[in-house]
Amino acid sequence: YLDTMEYAEQCGFDWVGCNEHHFSPYGLMANCNLIGAALAQRTSRIKLAMLGNLVPLLNPIRVAEEYAMLDVMSGGRLVAGMIRGVPHEYVAYNIDPGESRERLREAAALIVKCWTATEPFRWDGRFFQYPSISIWPKPLQQPHPPILMSASNEESAEFAAEHRAMIGMTLIAELGIAQGIIGTYRTALRAQGIEATPAHVLLSYNTCIADSDAEAREQLSAGLRYFHGFLMKPIRKAQNRVIESSKFFADAQHGERFSKRLATLNQRSIEEMIEAGSVLCGSPETVVRQMRRIRDALGNGWFNVQTEEVWDFHKAPWRAAPKLLLSLFVEFADGTTEVIASDENWKGATGPILFDSIYGGEIYDARLEKPGWDRPGYDDEDWERVKIVDAPVGKLAAQIMPAIE
Repeated sequence: YLDTMEYAEQCGFDWVGCNEHHFSPYGLMANCNLIGAALAQRTSRIKLAMLGNLVPLLNPIRVAEEYAMLDVMSGGRLVAGMIRGVPHEYVAYNIDPGESRERLREAAALIVKCWTATEPFRWDGRFFQYPSISIWPKPLQQPHPPILMSASNEESAEFAAEHRAMIGMTLIAELGIAQGIIGTYRTALRAQGIEATPAHVLLSYNTCIADSDAEAREQLSAGLRYFHGFLMKPIRKAQNRVIESSKFFADAQHGERFSKRLATLNQRSIEEMIEAGSVLCGSPETVVRQMRRIRDALGNGWFNVQTEEVWDFHKAPWRAAPKLLLSLFVEFADGTTEVIASDENWKGATGPILFDSIYGGEIYDARLEKPGWDRPGYDDEDWERVKIVDAPVGKLAAQIMPAIE
């Protein structure tokens, strides 16, 4: 996971981001600031977007301190996410979901004051009370790092604008709905004396790029089926229960729209999701066209593309390393035959395919290609001998490939 984020800087990305979630099988990062601290040491240019701390559930002073440390450690590269979280997280933390919006409002104000106050101060709020506050160090970026808040609905968009924050949107079901939310944000931000620019709007997309449109659609379809049908299923049930029994949303209408949006994304085909502007999927040329279409419709300046499997699941120890047991039967034109079998005399080397997954697509670095490796006479002096490992347990089943002529 960290290697991929570090590599993003080499590829020219402007930001690299990670988030915080609790009690969710698809998000195993309970504190994204730990990842941010590691990235501060492994990168030098790219912005570190913590998207972000769930500040209503946390100690706001601790959030202000950790964010300030990250900004100093990274040389002023922090983007500070202040996120409300999702409904079921409040139940697990034993906090009334109906208080979430006001908790976020107070926590955000307290964090900003921690960053900007020039003298110790007292805080007597509804949810947080501290007799004397003065954090060290202060953030490197002045008056404070840029703030980003989520905007999944009009209510959230207005809230973000009130705090003069950038907005981030994810799980977009329809471009038209997203246009309305962004329009609400622009109007509310204008009331604060600020004219929104493309840099104020971040859109987050599940993304799959492959050699062809068909290959990308096949890979992303499998990944989305797993995400919506397995990872999100228990969370949707938990969220719906909280929405029905609390005031997490300002009114029932907002809650119904939220639940409907998740259900819509779960039911659509990959083609319908592409048409609706809910995913980025296809060949590089196709995805560029999709991104331009979305940019023209929504006016965003940032895309947050999610590709490789979170936490390097593809490298998890239970998946083990690639192994090969091969017996190649060759029949020559003159009728003679030969069997080529894998053994300790074989050699191996890394190549341009850095990552390959039915969920996240393929990452291919053409700079690492090895021209001529599949031709007679290739010099394999720098290739390493393969390692002999124990045979897998259980009964072996042959994978017979069609004849190659």
